[in-house]
Parts: sequence; structure tokens; C-alpha cells
Amino acid sequence: MEILYISSCGPSDPTRASLPWHLAVNGSREADQLARIVLAGDAAELVKAASREHIEGLGVPPLRDLVAKALERSVPIHV
Repeated sequence: MEILYISSCGPSDPTRASLPWHLAVNGSREADQLARIVLAGDAAELVKAASREHIEGLGVPPLRDLVAKALERSVPIHV
């Protein structure tokens, strides 16, 4: 099964910006499912390392760690 996570939240809402990343790398990939992430609207700003460096949502790992894990696990990211 392949799951597509679509995010439209950027740095102004750290928790909502982090959730698709968290679900993709700590949910789908841990369960050996394929996952993709689409960054739309404000979420496209997360492509910039400076924008995501200090994003820490509530109840999820820091976004910088989630992005690193996504890259490590070859999760495709579309903007």
C-alpha cells in the first residue's frame, strides 16, 4: 500500500506542519508501507533548511529530525 500525505501548513503552525512527516516516517515506513509527502501552499516553505530548523510541534519530534529520517528512508517529497 502507498499512502500520500498532503501538507499545507507551514512554520506558523509547527504541530500541523510536522504531522505528515511524523506519520510518514514513524507510521507508514515503520509498517513497511510506501509513503509520499506533498508540500502545498505554506508548507512549501519547509523545503528551506532555515525554515524547518527550529520547528518543534507538540507531541512530535522536531521537524529537522523527521526530515532527516524521511531522506534516510527515501520518502519522496513533492512540492
